[in-house]
Amino acid sequence: MFTIEHDFDATVITLVDEGPTPHSEDITINAFEDCVTVEQLDARTDQVQKITLSIQQLMDLTAALDLPEGIYRISPRKG
Repeated sequence: MFTIEHDFDATVITLVDEGPTPHSEDITINAFEDCVTVEQLDARTDQVQKITLSIQQLMDLTAALDLPEGIYRISPRKG
């Protein structure tokens, strides 16, 4: 299950780990104009861990999900 909310400066997506025995804490993704953050509570330390991705890193990740093993560079489109 997931939720989508639109805040003033970001779109917030929350991924909920459902199932008979959830394995992970919820993940919150904040999509800002210039970056995307991914946050998850670390139950061991009771602290939220945050990763920040630039828009280019997010584009690379999106492309990588559909590619086989290897090394790639995304080139800007011409025209």
